[in-house]
Amino acid sequence: MFKNLPNIRHLRVFIEVSNAGGISLAAERVFLSQPAMTQAIAKLERLLGVKLFERQSSGMYLTEAGGVWEARVNSAFAILRLGLADALSSMSNRRMETIERIMTQLTTTQLKALVAVTDAQNYSVAGRNLGVSQSSLHRSARELESLMGLSLFEKTSTGIAATRAAKVFSKSTKLAISEIHQGLQELSGLGDGREVGRMRIGSMPLARTSLLPKAINEFTKAYPGITLELVDGPYEDLLAHILQGDVDLLVGALRFPIPTSDIVQEELIAPPLAIVARKGHPALNIDQITREDLLNYGWVIPRSGAPTRNLFEELILQGEEREGLSIVETSSHVLIRELLLGGDRLTLISQHQLEFELSKGDLAVLPFEMSGTKRPIGITRRSSWNPTNAQQKFIDLLRLAVS
Repeated sequence: MFKNLPNIRHLRVFIEVSNAGGISLAAERVFLSQPAMTQAIAKLERLLGVKLFERQSSGMYLTEAGGVWEARVNSAFAILRLGLADALSSMSNRRMETIERIMTQLTTTQLKALVAVTDAQNYSVAGRNLGVSQSSLHRSARELESLMGLSLFEKTSTGIAATRAAKVFSKSTKLAISEIHQGLQELSGLGDGREVGRMRIGSMPLARTSLLPKAINEFTKAYPGITLELVDGPYEDLLAHILQGDVDLLVGALRFPIPTSDIVQEELIAPPLAIVARKGHPALNIDQITREDLLNYGWVIPRSGAPTRNLFEELILQGEEREGLSIVETSSHVLIRELLLGGDRLTLISQHQLEFELSKGDLAVLPFEMSGTKRPIGITRRSSWNPTNAQQKFIDLLRLAVS
């Protein structure tokens, strides 16, 4: 997360010079000497590998790269300000002045400490994760507490716990850092359009069989310099990653009602659910399969609370407590397939998820009415997320994969 992260004070100098149109006017606003500001801009340009300003006798003007970078840095600062406002919500006196004072004094080291300790809930572990000493990390955290005027970490019987303010501001810091990384990726694509960087994609079972592979294969042809990291996990975990900027977008089953106004969902396909068994399963020989017939076999289904599990309980169990009914809970495509092939278990699943095995004839769909069980599959992302050109291309390819 912190790799290649520019110094936040250099970013602040960059924004002030951009707003003022020159170093001399900007120096008066941030109380730095002109040589110090010139040096800060030079260091930032070397780090980014681009020219941010055109120097002319009438002032300093943003280059194309400077304009791209300004948009992302302003967005990151806006996120930090909102996070500070929320973290300081208990302070009623002169809060806006407090926010601006904090913004002018924040350091990258302090933000790193905040995120690392909030995530680890332990100074020693956080120090190892950052590659710094525990004492150095503790000092940075205390400096940030003093700057904000409130406690961020509290001692507990098992170690330390992050306060609400720490959690709120840490989340905003992660989102701001994500915005900066997107800016770095956009700068890498200026000229030939070939962005370089990393995309993190939350992956859920319903999207893994054909939707994601098709999009990934096409995307990597156009953007070979971008590493795609697929992050698997339960919906709740992936949603938390989305909201904190740890994952760019989530592809899989959508949720209704939408769990939070901070995300938007886009449906791509909505295949129906089906009851699936191995080839030659005894239930395939039944002329008119009933619910009672289905309850004579074991099942492999998602864990409690998953939408498909809810439908299983509603359509198959119908509120019954069936003694002796064997249930294995998993969402693993590989494990589901092997359990079906190795015995007489049944599963309730989207045909889309097992289309390869069904097309080969290894598995078969039982002729049991499953109307009203369509599962919308699509894209979930933060409502405030502004994708780079490469990220937008990936979304477009997901749409094409189902057309």
